[in-house]
Amino acid sequence: MEWGPTGAAAVPADYAVVVDVLSFTTTLSVALERGIEVFPFRWRDSRAAEHAVRHGATLAVGRFEAMSRGDARHVSLSPASLAEVQGIERLVLPSPNGSTIAFALAESGAQVVGACLRNAGAVARWLAPRVADGASVVVVPAGERWYDDTLRPAVEDLWGAGAVIADLLDGLESPASASPEARMAVAAWHGAVLPVDLLNCAGGIELADAGFIADVEISARLDVSEVVPVLVGESFRDATALPPPGPRLRRVGGPT
Repeated sequence: MEWGPTGAAAVPADYAVVVDVLSFTTTLSVALERGIEVFPFRWRDSRAAEHAVRHGATLAVGRFEAMSRGDARHVSLSPASLAEVQGIERLVLPSPNGSTIAFALAESGAQVVGACLRNAGAVARWLAPRVADGASVVVVPAGERWYDDTLRPAVEDLWGAGAVIADLLDGLESPASASPEARMAVAAWHGAVLPVDLLNCAGGIELADAGFIADVEISARLDVSEVVPVLVGESFRDATALPPPGPRLRRVGGPT
């Protein structure tokens, strides 16, 4: 387990789990629950709109921009708003933090997975047979950014990481090694009390004070989702809905 974009680049692994509870990966899970393919994007500017046009997708706007619009139909980065939208099949989700981490991990060769409290158990169950076969996993709590762009560790992401790791370790028939950082995340998760702690942590208070308490409440719902977001090319899709990989071919009469 390592924090943020720098930590994501520091620990190579076969599978990399991004955790951004408030709210990138929570929004991601809600979208996939509704059958929406999600295109994460690093920037929140005109490039995001161009990216949406290129993929025939709807562009999610910022929470405050959505509030300022007079029309009732809008899609924002708020998971609560996504829980109510209709008729959207593809969504561009700008997130300088979560998206940057996801693409950095993908460029390292890892299979990138999105996790939050809503789908921690589902992600762990999907990973378990792969770990049992010898695969390595790094879990990356995204954290937030201070005004000088340095990493601001976010306790809700530590809890989300711990929830995934705890369920993964519990789901393995044989013991697996976990780093001290991973075990620390599990201990933090076991000490959390939901939804109270999520509402009272720094990130939860900030969102609630800004009028987005529904986002915090949705983010606090543990294991209500079975989606496993995996990054395939430029978009996140639900691994449980993808066709299984084809059989691996063995060469006959030559080296294997």
